[in-house]
This record gives sequence, C-alpha cells and structure tokens, in this order.
Amino acid sequence: MKLDFATVAKSSVLLGHLPEDALARVLDCAIQREFRPGDVIFLQGEPATAIFLIVEGAVKLFRISPGGAEAVVSVLGPSRSFAEAVALREESYPVSSEAITHTTLLQIDGVRLRRQIAEDPSLALNLLAASYVHLHGLVEQVERLKARSGVQRLAEFLIDLAETGSNGVNGAVPKLALPYNKALIAGQLGLQPESLSRAFAKLRDFGVHIEGNTAQIDDLDRLREIANQDKGQPWMR
Repeated sequence: MKLDFATVAKSSVLLGHLPEDALARVLDCAIQREFRPGDVIFLQGEPATAIFLIVEGAVKLFRISPGGAEAVVSVLGPSRSFAEAVALREESYPVSSEAITHTTLLQIDGVRLRRQIAEDPSLALNLLAASYVHLHGLVEQVERLKARSGVQRLAEFLIDLAETGSNGVNGAVPKLALPYNKALIAGQLGLQPESLSRAFAKLRDFGVHIEGNTAQIDDLDRLREIANQDKGQPWMR
C-alpha cells in the first residue's frame, strides 16, 4: 500500500486513531478504485458490501425521489469516509454515490472489517466516531435549511471556500475556483438552480462577483455579517 494512502488514512476519522498494526491490517485488505467525473460508485438500494475512504477527489451522495428528482445529501472530499454503518450491518445503501472529479478511493470489504472489529474493538470506536461525523453534518444541514435563507446558505458556502483557500484571512480574498458546477452547488445548498442564480445576484451588491467558475469576494467580514443576519429581512428572501 502506497505511503500516501496511509497518510490519508491517518488523517481520517475512520482510521486515524488506530494503532499502527491495526491500521496496516485494514489497509492490507483495501482495494484502490479509480473513478472519472460522473462515474457511479454504487446505487441506492444495492447491497452494502464495502466502506469507502476518499484518497483524492470528491464524491456526491444523493437520493432519487419516486418522481425522479435528485436530492444531494452530502458532498465529501479527501480523508472522508462513507457507507460505514450500512456496510457493517449488511444492509442496502440508502443513497447513491457518484464521483464529482477524478477520484481515488480505498474500498474496504465489510465482511473482513467485521472480522477485524471482533479482534480489535478499538476499530469499532473509530467507526462510531465516523458515523457521528456524518450525523453531525446532517444535523447542521437541517439547521441551515430551516434557519438560513438561500442567500445566507450561499454566503456560508463561499465563506467556507474562502477560508479553506486563504487560511481564514480577513478582508478581500483572491479569486476562488468554485469546486464543482453550479447545479451541484444548488443541490448541496437545497436550492433550485434559478434560486441559486438569484442568490448570487443579491450578493453582487455586497462584493461577491462571479465570473464563470470563479468567485471574487471583496470583503469576507461583510459576507460573514450577512450570513449571521436575520433571514427575515426582505432582501434575503
């Protein structure tokens, strides 16, 4: 197993706190998988046979409603894992997953991992911690949908993007590349594409400029103020 795989594993909630010998056993039974943008990793309803750890790239988790509409559940990047709980319980995948960019995954067989848990209970604690991270993320997502306007959700998304790219520096930030297309951003924020366009237009008056697939933020502190304001203000609706 390549060194970079071990480094990513050590930075993940799923495997990061395992002793070296236990980590080596898990990685020894992991398979490297490569996916191109748009490739399906698994489909909603398929038997959950494996857990996945993202080495590089990004993955979209989503559900399809009976009417055919897509609901984005989560977008995950490097060092994040997914499908832990269902693979360990031998259930079906409750969501579908798709690679957003060129993506490298470690695929860990669920049956073999259950055997290792029986031998090393510390691994079970790590799996619980990874499941908690997913739950916490879903709770935050529900809170944003209920307590934040579409403009505020977009502002928070851009703030996170700017802070990741500029290490949290205040004031103006360099032009930032949007991490994926606007349709996926809309889905992640719980917005229709036309609502996302309106939100971008409203933020233009507050120093946010979008050119193609890049964003320029003139004043990050001002954007933070918008994200924390009362969503009942008319301009935010």
